[in-house]
Amino acid sequence: MRTCRLLCATLLLAACEQLSAPLYLPSGEDYPETLSAWGVLQQRDGQLQPARGVLPYDLNTPLFTDYAHKLRTIWMPEGSHARYAEERFDYPVGSVLSKTFYYPLDAQGRLLRSEQQDAEAVQLKRVRLLETRILLRQEQGWVALPYVWDEAQREATLDWAGASFDLALHDEAGEVLAVDYQVPDANQCAGCHEEQAGKGVQPLGPKARHLNKDFAYADGTANQLQHWQSIGFLQGVPADLSSVPRNALWSAPREGESLEHQARSYLDANCAHCHNREGPGRTSGLYLDLDTPLSIAYGLCKQPVAAGKGSGDRLVDIHPGAPEKSVLSFRLHSTDPSIMMPELGRSASHREGLEVIDRWIASLAGDC
Repeated sequence: MRTCRLLCATLLLAACEQLSAPLYLPSGEDYPETLSAWGVLQQRDGQLQPARGVLPYDLNTPLFTDYAHKLRTIWMPEGSHARYAEERFDYPVGSVLSKTFYYPLDAQGRLLRSEQQDAEAVQLKRVRLLETRILLRQEQGWVALPYVWDEAQREATLDWAGASFDLALHDEAGEVLAVDYQVPDANQCAGCHEEQAGKGVQPLGPKARHLNKDFAYADGTANQLQHWQSIGFLQGVPADLSSVPRNALWSAPREGESLEHQARSYLDANCAHCHNREGPGRTSGLYLDLDTPLSIAYGLCKQPVAAGKGSGDRLVDIHPGAPEKSVLSFRLHSTDPSIMMPELGRSASHREGLEVIDRWIASLAGDC
């Protein structure tokens, strides 16, 4: 009888765990100390994966973060949905976005430097987890919360002050890249996500042009925007997806995606959240969002504003035909904290991304 009661209790607990919803926290500051308390990720069958009702997603061209791979998820309270808009979706109160940063491991347990493909789950024995960032939509706005994983990869803990890791990344050719990986503190999280100066934190990744791509879900491949709408996460998606903006696919550009579209998609993902007409970088007069035409406002033959040594003795932000004369290229290549752009989120330069940027600048006609 006792064995029966124990078995029943175990089955009941398992059923409750399977049916429990992620944490709904529409207001207040009683944020969980542990990531598991949010209920958006679970460790099961040796994997870190989205919990029931939580959706993984990916971006066409993502932000570069020292070659870290990312598992992205979104959850919305039952019965609610986001409202489609070309620039910013209107997410319901209680929405939780998570982004887990990790590196794949080789057979010797070394961290690998590689580009990422779609990921719906992470094999825990094949990766090193570093951090998970939570974006929470509350009644008063969005809140950014950094969680740092323990060495055993069993739990991540809220760390307002951030953290740092000295890492060595290995590539297929045997080259080793030293990385000073920084987990941002809560203020830095908020600063990077303040896309409109003075208007608080906003999600940067889950926008139409970033999400407009196919994703290999467990039950089949589908366009993310259409899938979000089909499961009730999103309303108002245009029936004709050709009218929806779409950034270039970074890992393998689609047929017809020009070099300019690739380069501008990269700058959109890595720079435009600050360098836009309403962003913290607006005083520079350099606007790298997709709405700005290729002109002096986009940096073409534009002299930098108060760049100091950040100019590298180069006279203009983008010099047609000459990346070696372009301040933009100089700052993207630099790893000097007083020079490099973006200012946060990386300690290494993105070799593959900069090859695209430099090749695009070299292809531009004209002279300054």
